[in-house]
Amino acid sequence: MAKKSDTSKCSFCGRPASMSEVLVPSVDKVNTFICAECVEAISSMLSEYRQENKQASTDEVKMSSVPKPKEIYEFLNQYVIGQDSAKRYLSVAVYNHYKRLAQNAGDEVDIEKSNIIMVGPTGTGKTLLAKTIAKLLDVPFAIVDATVLTEAGYVGEDIESLLVRLLQASDYDVAKAEKGIVFIDEIDKIARKGDNPSITRDVSGEGVQQGLLKLLEGSVVNVPPQGGRKHPEQRMIPVDTKNILFICGGAFDGIEQKIAHRLNTHVVGYSTDPSRQRVERDNYLKYVAPQDLKSFGLIPEIIGRLPVLTNLEPLDRDALRRVLTEPKNAIIRQYKKLFAMDGVELTFADDALDLIVDKAIEYKLGARGLRSIVESIMIDAMFDIPSTDSKEFEVTKDYAMEKLLKANFEINKFQ
Repeated sequence: MAKKSDTSKCSFCGRPASMSEVLVPSVDKVNTFICAECVEAISSMLSEYRQENKQASTDEVKMSSVPKPKEIYEFLNQYVIGQDSAKRYLSVAVYNHYKRLAQNAGDEVDIEKSNIIMVGPTGTGKTLLAKTIAKLLDVPFAIVDATVLTEAGYVGEDIESLLVRLLQASDYDVAKAEKGIVFIDEIDKIARKGDNPSITRDVSGEGVQQGLLKLLEGSVVNVPPQGGRKHPEQRMIPVDTKNILFICGGAFDGIEQKIAHRLNTHVVGYSTDPSRQRVERDNYLKYVAPQDLKSFGLIPEIIGRLPVLTNLEPLDRDALRRVLTEPKNAIIRQYKKLFAMDGVELTFADDALDLIVDKAIEYKLGARGLRSIVESIMIDAMFDIPSTDSKEFEVTKDYAMEKLLKANFEINKFQ
């Protein structure tokens, strides 16, 4: 460093050493210095340049590269069987989300985001839809679970922890995370536990819903990057949720009773009102409405912040049969791939596949039940065949039934 009394001066601005806090000498040039003031000016210019480039890269959304709703729909068709209505809603919502990101800041019309809530029985594809659409998107996508959430100060996770996954998906680029999409699974598990007031707080039900309001509506939330409970001393990251699209999904088990009551019908029995005979009693979720969600236990404020409501239909026998074999990641294809890695060609007889589908319907677990049934049938083969020289293996109906009986599936039926 050059001293104050030195006659040296800054090689950039000509400022003498006596007028500068310090002069930094060059490593390889004699009598070449830069003053502290020039260093600060260059640092400020560099910071502004980086910020402008970062803002331009995260703000600009080119609509020409955004997949159209029909293209999104066709992509979902490769992985998800049926559920046309839900796929249409999702495709349009994601496309409109890109439009919001591409909208000019000075535009007179401010497009509001359309958060979505999907209602459907277990095993119908709610989470699969979310995971599949995440493969297609250029914006950060996070899937989080609402079952672990509690009010701040209670055992569980804070509401703000929902955004930690989104930050991780965007490599902690806040500007990028603020354009992302969050899928909140099991939203029905935070329903109000009862209408009767109690001396105890509903810390994992209504309390969580009230905490979610600010996230869904759009506000600046301080997010603990490493989780709030274990690292209370960490520096919070402010995240604006105004442009984050929220997609919620839940089974809402038992909401059919609420729908039937509203429609003035009965889940069982006969209807004497001709105007009600058009109601499809096998699929009450088709008629789900916001007031049914309120009756189930969601507060009106959170329902109003989830304006798009769609339902997923229960999978019938034909749909389950297609789920088993047709999608790119179909269960049968996965097992064939596992055996192929050992040099074994695996085949399933048609009547064996029919048996698997019949048992899945019998156990009432939807598409998720298919995996557990196939796993029970294949466990012995997967254990024995890698140690043999077999090159082919066929699963017949008799073999499948034998393995299901061995696994006590015929005893431990789900009622």
